[in-house]
Order: sequence, then structure tokens, then C-alpha cells
Amino acid sequence: MNTQLTDLLDIKHPIIMAPMFLVTNTAMMVSAMNCGVAAGIPALNFRTDKAFRAALKEMREKANGSLGVNLIVNKSNIRMREQLKTCVELKVDFIITSLGSPKEVIEKCKPAGIKVFCDVVEETYAKKVEELGADAVIAVNSIAGGHAGPHKPVDLIPLLKSSCNLPIISAGGIGTKEGVDKIMAMGAAGLSIGSPFIACHESEISDDYKNACVEYGKDDIVLTNKISGTPCTVINTPYVQKVGTEQNWLEKVLSKNKKLKKWVKMFTFLKGMKSIEKAAFSSTYKTLWCAGPSIEHTTSIQSVSEIVDKLVGIQN
Repeated sequence: MNTQLTDLLDIKHPIIMAPMFLVTNTAMMVSAMNCGVAAGIPALNFRTDKAFRAALKEMREKANGSLGVNLIVNKSNIRMREQLKTCVELKVDFIITSLGSPKEVIEKCKPAGIKVFCDVVEETYAKKVEELGADAVIAVNSIAGGHAGPHKPVDLIPLLKSSCNLPIISAGGIGTKEGVDKIMAMGAAGLSIGSPFIACHESEISDDYKNACVEYGKDDIVLTNKISGTPCTVINTPYVQKVGTEQNWLEKVLSKNKKLKKWVKMFTFLKGMKSIEKAAFSSTYKTLWCAGPSIEHTTSIQSVSEIVDKLVGIQN
């Protein structure tokens, strides 16, 4: 299928394996890129710049395809400039920006020929990133995993198409070939798909986390703001039910204080990251496991290549 996204990234299928915090690893990236889809990995999945650089070089050596990196571009990510410098020096193919202004990223990446895609949830921000020079928008809808947006894909895609001229990459809720076709028929340039890849053989998360993606479905996904202060989708395990999904009274008060808000959000974000990290490598349900409603279509643990085949309609 030839689309704006396949042309932008020189890939066979109009799909990006979405970057997933503490889930995506180099093995998943290599497998996805060698299957003809693009793949993105969060820079924050690496503790040091040395490890980040080594991983990017390894992926380049083992895969032929479009290599992307997700950068958190707000003040909570104190390593953003270092990560951006590494991406430019090692010439990744594209960067996905999240949770902030992409201005600096676009300014550094344009001269290097690196594409910049920006997460958006509504038309106002889409217009802003278009003016800044973004190459495409990642349309994060209400059924996305992680930090979901307020609009359903059937509403968000037409809204963005009417308000900006950038290619639209739909993110959220898709786990089948039928779903891919439906989104493409709406006029999307491609899709960013994450949750269906969580339960893959190449992932290094715990077996319990993978099995939860198989055993739970779309009705078991809930929003919690305990992780980062911003609503995030998690599997509604017994532990989540026990601790609840809302901030306590003190967290709420501090989050509303204008002077302390920035620092409290940073603290909550960092504290939440540690919670997710523990969840990703734990062998108990008493932790937080991020996922989106598209785990509804995860019926077994498969390889990345098998998941790609399912999404593009290749029968095995």
C-alpha cells in the first residue's frame, strides 16, 4: 500500500510500531523494521547516553528500515537535549515528539534530514506544529494506549484533515487488518500501533504482563492519573482496583498550585516511571501495566513478525 507515510519513511506498510515506555527494545525494533514497517523507541528506555548510542548503532547494523525515536520534550525530561543531539549525530530517520513544543527538535532535525512527527489530540496544536515545520502529526485518539486524547478516531481524523495539511498518522485502538483498512479509508496516511506488540516473544517484560494482555480485553482498560499526573491507560488488575486511579487530596492540591505545579508534575512523573519500570519487570499483578483497548485482539503471545503479518493481512 503506497501512502504519504510509506513515501515519507520509505517503508512497505503504512505502519509504525509505536514507541512504548519500558516495553520496546532493540530486538522488537529490529524485527519490526525488517518486516517492512517503521519502528520507534523511547529515548527514555535507556538510562545512559552510552547505552542509547550503542542501541541505535546495533539497530542500524541488524535492520534495514526506518528507525525512529520518541522524545519527551517538556521540562520533566532533563535529558532531552542530550538525547536529541545523539539522534541527530547518529542520523535516525524520524523523531516522534510528545508532551511539549517540538520547536527545538524541528530546528535541529530539519537540516539533518530527519523527519519530525508530533503527537496531537486536537486541531489547535496540529496547526501550531504545522507552522513550526513538522512533517506529520500522530493523531492520538480516545482509544489509544498510554496518554489518550479526547476524540474518537472517526471524529479526530476528519477534524485534523480539515484544519491542517500534514499527513495524519492515527494512533489508538487498532489490532486487526480490518481496523487498519477502516482507518486508512478515513484518509489517514498511516497508523501508529503499540499495544498489540506488548505480548511479543521479543519483548523483555515479564510473562505475567504479557499474559495479562492476552487474558484481559478492552473492557479491562482504565484511566489513572497516579502515574504521571496526566490520565494514562492501564490494565485494571486487582492491584489497580486496590490503589485506585485518582490522585489523593494532597496530590490534587499541589498540582493546582501555580508555583509548585511544574515541580509536582515532574516529581509525579518520575515517581510514576519507577512504578511502570517495576511493573514491566515484575512477576506479580500488584503493579501498574500500561496498555490500550486494542489488547482485545491479542489472543496469544506471538513474534513481532506474526503480529505485523496479522495487521497487514498476510496469512501464515
